[in-house]
Amino acid sequence: MDTAATEFTFRDAVDTDVDALVALIESAYRGDASRAGWTTEADILQGQRTDPDGVLAVIKAPDSRLLIVEQQGRIVACCQLEHRGGHAYFGMFAVSPTVQGAGLGKTVMAEAERQARENWGVTEMHMTVISVREDLIAWYERRGYRRTGRMTPFPYGDERFGIPQRDDLQFELLVKELA
Repeated sequence: MDTAATEFTFRDAVDTDVDALVALIESAYRGDASRAGWTTEADILQGQRTDPDGVLAVIKAPDSRLLIVEQQGRIVACCQLEHRGGHAYFGMFAVSPTVQGAGLGKTVMAEAERQARENWGVTEMHMTVISVREDLIAWYERRGYRRTGRMTPFPYGDERFGIPQRDDLQFELLVKELA
């Protein structure tokens, strides 16, 4: 699919987007459908990636936005932006497996960084990534993010975040200076 020639629309998510957003996020990370793209976590986590309550909480939270990207009226990507003082947090990033690999992820990240800088005046973007996701971390590094070595534990036993298939999962903080 040639996403460069396709028009994408960015907007903030609303309550009525919740079911479509859950489906998008699940399709990008979990289950066999996620294997169509390269962002799958299916080999390290089973179960859910998110749920309607979690998505709605992001939409409703103060100092938070859930930015969505539509193509011909269909949600094809999303990301969370949360204002946290001098930096913004970037999370809940998903691109539909059917359009991965064509540059949409880069476009979403650039727009998220622009909006965080312009709307909140932040100088850094932070994110956490499962540390064993070397291919994904390398992709973020190519976008200017740097590994910090600062780790937080994975919430083992809390199935809201999935069912781990290995015992060495943790989150690493990645940071990017926003010029």
